Amino acid sequence: MQRLSSRWTFFYKRLFPLFWFGMVAISVTGMWIDPHSAGKRVEPWAALMPQVFMVIIGFVIFKIFIFDLVDEVWLTGDHLLVKNRGDQASVALDNVMNVSVTTLINPPRISLTLRTESSRLGKTIAFVPAGRQSLFAMFKPNPIATQLIESVDAARRRTA
Repeated sequence: MQRLSSRWTFFYKRLFPLFWFGMVAISVTGMWIDPHSAGKRVEPWAALMPQVFMVIIGFVIFKIFIFDLVDEVWLTGDHLLVKNRGDQASVALDNVMNVSVTTLINPPRISLTLRTESSRLGKTIAFVPAGRQSLFAMFKPNPIATQLIESVDAARRRTA
């Protein structure tokens, strides 16, 4: 069994959003405790607009890029073992229709589109690939994605 997903997924999915929304809450609390710290009277709704904007933009970005990531992906021969929030599913490699890699975002992600929808995971499985994250990694092919593409191709050839 080989782990394909990063061990940093817990940080990206759970801790970073908590940190983000916590910092916004701390700034709102600071304004609530001392609303006149800037020296002039500011309307409360105008003072809260940047924080509201940060919460909305943060939630949208997390919803698109972070919250759909699965916790763990393991390669077990001709199947993928996918774990997400205590649930576990096995996906046959010949059921994978497409492997797409996104490297120009942080965290980088691999998305697998399935031919038939998995019972618990849906039609798309996205995860953060394991491996070193270097400054120039975005200019090189992702080794996990390359291995996954080759494994999916080999599984398709065996069933055809």
